[in-house]
Amino acid sequence: MNKQFSEAVDFYHKAETDRPESPELEYNIAGALYEQGKYEEAVERFGKSKSSAEVTLEAQANYNLGNTYFKMGDYQNAIKNFEDALKLNPDDMDAKFNLELARKMLKEQMKPENKDQQEQQQQEQQKQEQQDKQDQKQQDQSEQQQQQQQQDQQQQEQKDQNQQQMEQDDKEMSKEDAERILNALRDDEQELQKKIKRQVRAGDYRGKDW
Repeated sequence: MNKQFSEAVDFYHKAETDRPESPELEYNIAGALYEQGKYEEAVERFGKSKSSAEVTLEAQANYNLGNTYFKMGDYQNAIKNFEDALKLNPDDMDAKFNLELARKMLKEQMKPENKDQQEQQQQEQQKQEQQDKQDQKQQDQSEQQQQQQQQDQQQQEQKDQNQQQMEQDDKEMSKEDAERILNALRDDEQELQKKIKRQVRAGDYRGKDW
C-alpha cells in the first residue's frame, strides 16, 4: 500500500511541471503523503491547497489538515482547522465529531497530572541524556587511562630491556677487563723472573780468593 502511495507522489510531482502551484494537485500530493505517515510534509501541502477558489476543496483541505494535526498530537491546530472546515461546510458531521474529539484530547493533555507526567518524562529524558554523556565521558577517560597504561608499560619494558642490555655489556666488559688484567699480570711475572735470573748470573763468583 505504501508503495502505491509513493508511486502516486512521484506521479503528482511529475505533474507539477505542467501544473505548478495547482491547489488540486497540492491536495492530492498531501493526501498521498498523509497515507505514508509523512505528516509534516502533508501539512505543508494541505496548507497550499487551501488557496483553492473552490469552497468544497478548501473545506476538505481544512478538514484533512485538522486530521493531520490530530495525528501529530497538535490538538490546538487540529481544532482550528476543523472549525475552519465547519465554517465553509456547517453540515460536515465528520468535522463536528473530530472537532469534539480534538477538544476532549486537548483537555486531557492539559490536565495537571498529564502535565506533571510530561514534565516527569522530560526530566527523565534529560537525566538519561546526562547519564549517557557521563557514561561516554567515563568511557573516554577509561580508554585514555588504558592507553596511558599501555604507553607506561611499553616505556617500562623498553627501560628494562635497556637496563638488561647495559648489565650484559658491563658483564662482557668485566670479563674482557679481567682477561687483560690477567694477561698483564702474567707478563709482569715473566718479566720479573727474567730480571731475577739476570741478577743471579751477574752475582756468580768464579774466581779464586787472593
